[in-house]
Amino acid sequence: MTQHSALEQLMGRARGPMGPAIELDFGVAGGPLVELGQVISRMNGFFLFNGGIQVFRVGEEGLGPDMLAWNTDTLWKSTYAGLADDLFCFGQDLFGTQFAILGDEEVVRFDPETATVKPLGASLEDWARWLLSDPDVNGVNSFAHAFQKEHGALEPDERLIPLQFFVTGGSYDFDNLSVKDAAVAMQIRGPIAQKIHNAPEGATIRLGTE
Repeated sequence: MTQHSALEQLMGRARGPMGPAIELDFGVAGGPLVELGQVISRMNGFFLFNGGIQVFRVGEEGLGPDMLAWNTDTLWKSTYAGLADDLFCFGQDLFGTQFAILGDEEVVRFDPETATVKPLGASLEDWARWLLSDPDVNGVNSFAHAFQKEHGALEPDERLIPLQFFVTGGSYDFDNLSVKDAAVAMQIRGPIAQKIHNAPEGATIRLGTE
């Protein structure tokens, strides 16, 4: 990270660490996993933009999800039936949108309601540049501040989930949002994301719990 890089600017705004100091090496020669190892070795887990963005810590001790445990099949990924298996998730926004590395070479966003993957770039530097380009939209900065000012600060392992999903027309009004354990929130949305992601265009989808 150079002094004027976007990633350096982003880390200058970070609130952390969330876990004890650690040296993290993913054993690869290049790409975003190298950057991620450097970031976590410098600050082991942190929040940005009033908690609108969370980067997971690594290790058994600390606050919020452990990055390695978060990426196991048993915690929440199994509820997506393979749709999240190729992603190594390193963080999330206030609503549980996952930030992940795909194929050791691309940084993407993963929509928890639809399992849609959208590329952000080839590096964490690209990810940082995208966040800094519009912190209120991409980093949920102002919304995170307003919600927590009214309802109190979220715990490090909590995120927001809409009562009526955004993909079905649910609003961002505070009364449509519920505070949930982050993993539970993903588990709730996994089966719905399966139906939406695999449905043909124009299909009618019946959402509900069994």
